[in-house]
Amino acid sequence: QVQLVESGGGLVPAGGSLKLSCVASGRTFSNYYMGWFRQAPGKEREVVAIIAFSGGATYYTDSVKGRFAISRDNAKNTGDLQMSSLKPEDTAVYYCASGASYFTTRATDYRYWGQGTQVTVSS
Repeated sequence: QVQLVESGGGLVPAGGSLKLSCVASGRTFSNYYMGWFRQAPGKEREVVAIIAFSGGATYYTDSVKGRFAISRDNAKNTGDLQMSSLKPEDTAVYYCASGASYFTTRATDYRYWGQGTQVTVSS
């Protein structure tokens, strides 16, 4: 079992930066892929970035490539999403997810979820 708690959301002007953090409880965090997803009002939850067990492999959805960076520290049971050059279309609730034993971008494949943190980018 893994419990996830996100932090770091907020209101930022377009072009600004934010760093989201995810703290995991449970000793099995390092056994799973970790991902960040987001959900805007009226839209489906979508993948933002995925990172492999050791952090050696990452995936980004096209709209955030070059602007966002995902990382993890298994010794501390934490994961981060550094977001820069933010755009109004990045506005959403951002979720940390874990519990997938293989690479996948499907939200339904991740067993553990945080409560979400709101990111609002003003134009």
